[in-house]
Amino acid sequence: MPVRKRPVSPRQKMINLMYVVLMAMLALNVSSEVLNGFSLVDESLTRSTANASQTNEAIYADFDEQMKANPKKVKEWYDKAQHVRKMSDSLYNFAEELKEAIVRQSDGKDADVHNIHNREDLEAASSVMLAPGTGRGRELYKKINSYRDRIIKMVTDPAQQKIIASNLSTDVPKTVRTLGKNWQEYMFESMPTAAAVTLLTKLQSDVRYAEGEVLHGLAANIGLNDIHVNQLNAYVIPNAQTIVQGGKFSAQILMAAVDTTNRPKIVIGGREIQSDRGIYETVCSRTGDFTLSGYIEMLNAQGEQVRRNFEQKYTVVAPSATVSADLMNVLYAGYDNPMSVSVPGVAANLISASMTGGAFTSQGNGKFVARPSTPGGEAVITVSAKTEGRVQEMGKFTFRVRKLPDPTAFIDYADANGSPNRFKGGKLAKQILMNTDGIGAAVDDGLLNIPFRVQGFETVFFDNMGNAIPYVSNDSHFSAQQKNMFRSLGRGKRFYVSKIRAIGPDGVERTLDGAMEVIVN
Repeated sequence: MPVRKRPVSPRQKMINLMYVVLMAMLALNVSSEVLNGFSLVDESLTRSTANASQTNEAIYADFDEQMKANPKKVKEWYDKAQHVRKMSDSLYNFAEELKEAIVRQSDGKDADVHNIHNREDLEAASSVMLAPGTGRGRELYKKINSYRDRIIKMVTDPAQQKIIASNLSTDVPKTVRTLGKNWQEYMFESMPTAAAVTLLTKLQSDVRYAEGEVLHGLAANIGLNDIHVNQLNAYVIPNAQTIVQGGKFSAQILMAAVDTTNRPKIVIGGREIQSDRGIYETVCSRTGDFTLSGYIEMLNAQGEQVRRNFEQKYTVVAPSATVSADLMNVLYAGYDNPMSVSVPGVAANLISASMTGGAFTSQGNGKFVARPSTPGGEAVITVSAKTEGRVQEMGKFTFRVRKLPDPTAFIDYADANGSPNRFKGGKLAKQILMNTDGIGAAVDDGLLNIPFRVQGFETVFFDNMGNAIPYVSNDSHFSAQQKNMFRSLGRGKRFYVSKIRAIGPDGVERTLDGAMEVIVN
């Protein structure tokens, strides 16, 4: 199947330049001329995308014809082409879905992507792509990354790989001030509807371009088995280049586009390997850097012997694992400490772990809960993994065990907007005070948020002579006497909450130091 690669036309170069210029103009005022410019670029990109789609469809049709004529020869490349079509259409259609959603948000349910009325709308793209909980920008970001990583692996030309990676890049430019924005915020926050649609149309154009590059390469491979034997090369495809000591190194060695009816001869270290599929395996008993080298021979279509040397480096490393506390670098006794456990190159469901001096419970997907029983000592976590059909210890990790820190007392209340809040001392409106049932306590330092159960406390008031008047509550609620004293307090009067007794999840009761001062406002 002849393959012709078309150079980038001057018109296409101009479209790309207009896209860059119009993006830069967004930093200025969004005038009607700029919005009209985006519409022009979008139309041009749409036409270019349609042309690329038409070219790609012609290649797919050619694949269909050749598949009918010689399925044994073409099937491998035909299946890859269908896989490329499926994943390209998936991203393309998702971008189209987002365009329609943004325009509907801007123009209403009767919106038309090709005839946008509120092109200057700065809220529609942000609403669809960045809304908390429902925004689809993160989903688009992941889909682009997944598609780019998979499609680049199917392109052999480094120059084309670089172009595709650049077209589908999700990196935030380092040459501009992004104020800490992620990719989706940088691309769609306060972006006019017309501009957001153009960005997604460009993505669709880039998808069709990448799809076409892969299709051209797949089409070229069909005839490579029969002709141009000077382009044949030997390849080593390892299962991994970093092997855990005691694990198995496995690699497939083959001639590019090898004819399945003409199996090559593979020689490593002076010995021919006996494998119908060219699989070579050896047990890795030592750590270090190693090189697999040898040569491969086969007959070309003219019956001539073709020989190619090969070399593949790989590394054998000692067993290793990673155990990290999700909240801190210590463990708290009597508390469910969330932990993450991972082993490089090993799936989470093949990892197991245990701990001394307490319970270590799996929560799935590499997440565990560590609950040491006694503070003041150390907890040792042992990680094992199932590799090559056997369980192997991957490492031990030691954590210090401490008692839970004392909590801070507070009064729960709702602010003017109805949002929950915690009062920890200072001025407090009398109305809020009268509507409060009692006090709570928690370790609340921005990292931990561990509730404690209040067992009792004391409030201390002062009469006009300065005499202290204490009242005691035997639970977390204000007593009737304490409530009556609140009613008698005037503006600027104060009292203190002290001798607070609380029990945490570790079951240890403690009396909190200090007192909470309350000034009636």
